[in-house]
Amino acid sequence: MDMSKPKVSLNPKHPERICWGCDKYCSADDLRCGNGTIRTQHPVELFGEDWVEWELNSQAPLAIENAQADHNPHQAGEQ
Repeated sequence: MDMSKPKVSLNPKHPERICWGCDKYCSADDLRCGNGTIRTQHPVELFGEDWVEWELNSQAPLAIENAQADHNPHQAGEQ
């Protein structure tokens, strides 16, 4: 029996039909978890269909900087 969390859809067809505030994924008119009086919106509703790319792009400069520091350890301490 697999007890892992269900995977969240990155771009659901009708995100407005579901509350995304917890792992229950209740319908918008049946908020069983007590997460508040309104449903939690999916990131695609808040930020648009490319919301995943924002997260990936925001981490890319840090990853590049860390990779450069790993390859050039003497350069990190120089001024």
